Amino acid sequence: MTASAPPPVRIGVVGAGFMGRQHIDFVRASAGAALAAIADPAVTLADAECPTYPSTARMLDAEQLDAVIIANPNALHVETAVECLEAGLAVLLEKPVAVSYAQSRRLVDAVERLNGRLLVGHHRRHHPAVARARAAIGGGELGQIVAVSALWSARKEPEYFTDTPWHSEPGAGVTLINAVHDLDLLRHLCGEVAEVQAMQSSHARGLEVEDTISLSLRFESGVLGSLLASDAGVSPWGWDQATEETPAFPFLPDEVAYRVVGTRAALSIPNLARYGYDPSVPADWHSPLSRTYLPVAPRGSFPAQLDHFLDVARGTTAPLVSADDASRTLALVEAAALAARTGRTVDVRRFRTGARADDDESPDHPAAAGPDDGA
Repeated sequence: MTASAPPPVRIGVVGAGFMGRQHIDFVRASAGAALAAIADPAVTLADAECPTYPSTARMLDAEQLDAVIIANPNALHVETAVECLEAGLAVLLEKPVAVSYAQSRRLVDAVERLNGRLLVGHHRRHHPAVARARAAIGGGELGQIVAVSALWSARKEPEYFTDTPWHSEPGAGVTLINAVHDLDLLRHLCGEVAEVQAMQSSHARGLEVEDTISLSLRFESGVLGSLLASDAGVSPWGWDQATEETPAFPFLPDEVAYRVVGTRAALSIPNLARYGYDPSVPADWHSPLSRTYLPVAPRGSFPAQLDHFLDVARGTTAPLVSADDASRTLALVEAAALAARTGRTVDVRRFRTGARADDDESPDHPAAAGPDDGA
């Protein structure tokens, strides 16, 4: 007898902005999920074609849900996630997990205290090209990894900031909204970052939040890396342009977001072009390079993430991106901001394990070391 399919997971969505609408569409398209309700004061029943509520609390009181997808403003992420976890629901929480590292640790503690099921929406980890690249790196297909670079740049329209005021307020900015994805993926591919140096600028828009950042990274493995990100500069380079993840962004085939350099070969991501030497010739710069493409079955990150979340909600698998894992990415983001403010190298492990939120604004923060401080 063939086992019957489990009943659809009843999902409520909190926040129906840009990301929330994407999640709503993917839930509606999934055979394993059912869109049960939306909590957003700006959405009406006529717009949503499902029950709508002005607040998360009203939705939780009125609906019998199995899970919640949280895509409201960043500053509300932790509060909303804890509210849903305390209601016994599985949670898919959009990135960033919080607006500060200290706040994210409160969520980590809540997940542990409540034995909660929480997946953080660093969706790129679910892309098949990322899984294949991580296997190639871990399996030695590129030799010893020595360097990695990442680039994301796109010019956001003025309405992105005027129509959604929190986009130009602390807790937003290109680092927390966009580059957090790249930093998470660099950690996923190359391991923890030991040290970070940074510069940031807001001169292109003149907003309170930065529009451009440049980071230098030293990983605990010894790999060196860089990340350049801007939401004010036109370019074809970045994850959004190099994949067909979101129809709102133009797709440019064979563009790349990441480049990984090893002693035997190099790999660009997400197109998975591998540049290497024939095994019969010396691995040096005088030998001709060949380009091949690592095979992978295509699939979008968001449908794969949703399927994974359904398994998390059913309790059959652990989350690929836990609250603690995402908290480490946020610690790196915050350490980079400290490095940019102070002009000093920041020891990320010291920052992660010893920093206090009220120390972050001080140039004498214990994780920020000058050239004579032994960093």
